[in-house]
Amino acid sequence: MRGTALGLGLAALTATASAAPLDTYRDRARVLVLSAPDAADAQLKAQRAALGPVRGGVAERDLVVLEAVGSGAEARALRTALGLPDDSFRAVLVGKDGGAKLTAATPIPPQRLFATIDAMPMRRSEMRERR
Repeated sequence: MRGTALGLGLAALTATASAAPLDTYRDRARVLVLSAPDAADAQLKAQRAALGPVRGGVAERDLVVLEAVGSGAEARALRTALGLPDDSFRAVLVGKDGGAKLTAATPIPPQRLFATIDAMPMRRSEMRERR
């Protein structure tokens, strides 16, 4: 019985550690996770380039960009939390509620990213409050 309780405790601890990178932002920011096998990935570079000119729109929407690049512990934790492969590019938009709202195997155009965010009930409420 004691061994079972310890095993369950370790499983819960591992699950918590895997989700921790995203839990930091829950209820405070939306997160765009960019996952790629390495920094030279062409799709990763394309996504970064697409986001560069729209930094104002990113900030306005409380969007934080996190990268899971390579095989480090932080990259593995993000990929595990979102169920992403480690050998190909993925972009995942995570809402303030912690749920994945949009997942793509290719770079997400900023217009699509912003339209997805702007359609969210919480974002609509934020826009009404800012007027």
